[in-house]
Amino acid sequence: MSNDFLNVFLNEMKTNVNGFIAVAVTEIESGLSFGNLTVDPNFDPELAAAYNLEVVKAKLSAVKALNLNQDIEDILITLSNQIHIIDISPNKKFMIYLAADASKANLGMTRAILRKHKADVEKNLA
Repeated sequence: MSNDFLNVFLNEMKTNVNGFIAVAVTEIESGLSFGNLTVDPNFDPELAAAYNLEVVKAKLSAVKALNLNQDIEDILITLSNQIHIIDISPNKKFMIYLAADASKANLGMTRAILRKHKADVEKNLA
């Protein structure tokens, strides 16, 4: 992935997601972090993505075990004052982990922004 693309992507998330806290891009199979950005020095997006990678792997396994023949669009985790969205690339190789302040974020807009960019992430990581 080019550093230019990664920096533009991370900063677009920061600029365009209301209530933005953090974002990370991670390879699902290896757990390799391609990059992350946060506005909260107490929030480690790379560590959060690593823990949430286990959620993604478990859900991918469950979908396969149940023969659902479905793709996971995203996984939403709602905390008392934050939303965490895990968006999975169409080829299931990469995940984008995003955290936002629940009182400021617009869930529909946030999901639309992630949907718009996940194909670009996949294309630029390949």
